[in-house]
Order: sequence, then structure tokens, then C-alpha cells
Amino acid sequence: MTTAVDDELWSAIGEPTRRRMVDLLLAEGFGTATTLSEQLPVTRQAISKHLGVLDRVGLVHSTPAGRERRYQVDERQLARAAAQLADVGSAWDARLQRIKRIAEAIQRAQDNRQQEDKGE
Repeated sequence: MTTAVDDELWSAIGEPTRRRMVDLLLAEGFGTATTLSEQLPVTRQAISKHLGVLDRVGLVHSTPAGRERRYQVDERQLARAAAQLADVGSAWDARLQRIKRIAEAIQRAQDNRQQEDKGE
């Protein structure tokens, strides 16, 4: 892997409500705790807590908007998360290929032994 995995970032993204919030913020361009709570089956207070987690890991940033805060996805941090995911996926693809080669070698060895046993 070329990119270090940020466990805090992935822990934050790993929660389904937060993933949905990021989706909504990306679709709308921005949102507040109130607007997000209108679209999700959780309270405004829960949304605020989730936004706090996303803010701490840098996935969203906020600006004051009257009595509320307006949240937007930080595109650089999202791109960093996507790069990490791609690296993890590549590493697992390589591992799976090695497992496949080992399994195929074992199968060939078993097939050869069976052929030898039949020939005796």
C-alpha cells in the first residue's frame, strides 16, 4: 500500500448514518443539522453529534449560517479517503491473487499425484 490508512477517518465513515450524511452533503452541496435531520430518521441532536465526528476527522468543514452551522464535504479529505480505499482494494486483490496461485498449485499437485497413482 502506498497510502497510510487513517483509522479515525475510516471509523467515522464506517458508520451508516454518517455515510448517508456525506452522500446528502455531496448531493446538495451543503447542509445544516436541521436540513439533514429532515432527510434522515434520526434527531437533529444525533445529526449534530455525527457532524462533529465528521468535522474532527476533516471530512466536513463548517461555516456559521445564522443560528446554525452550514456543513460541506472537504473534497481533498474525501479524495484522500478514496485513495486509501483504492490502495486497500489493490492490496487485497494482490493477496487474493497469491491465494489463488497457491490453491491452483495445490490442486495441480493433487491431480499429478492422482495421475501417478492410476499409472502404478
